[in-house]
Amino acid sequence: MAEELVIEQGNKEEQYKVLLPQIEALLAGEPDIIANMANVSAALKQTFNFFWTGFYRVKGDMLVLSPFQGPIACTRIKYGKGVCGTAWKEARTIIVPDVDKFPGHIACNTASKSEIVVPLLKDGNVIAVLDIDSDRLNCFDETDSAYLEKISNLIVR
Repeated sequence: MAEELVIEQGNKEEQYKVLLPQIEALLAGEPDIIANMANVSAALKQTFNFFWTGFYRVKGDMLVLSPFQGPIACTRIKYGKGVCGTAWKEARTIIVPDVDKFPGHIACNTASKSEIVVPLLKDGNVIAVLDIDSDRLNCFDETDSAYLEKISNLIVR
């Protein structure tokens, strides 16, 4: 479905409220998780113009780079390492206002200043993480967390 995403001007929550049903429509009837990750990455990038938006899938004891929008990224991340590996290990969303203050942060790109990582859970297991970086400090909050968790749930259902 190559429908153009139309976002009203306004605050972040309004943008998510418009985006959520559009993502539901993009994912409806498509069982391929890679295709869905690709469209979700593009929709989030197009809507919010985040610095980097994408996914890492669990493959054995590593997170492996999957569909994304943005500059070149780290290809593999170990379990429990960096923000993505920690979100995987703890199976919870992590918001980092300043990545330079996160112990063990993996700097795939020095322009990244803040980050949010949302685990995708299936049958109680983390199967992937949604990773979003901003080139601004303190970009993410509980609004992002709530809506990105809803979006992540749509991908794995």
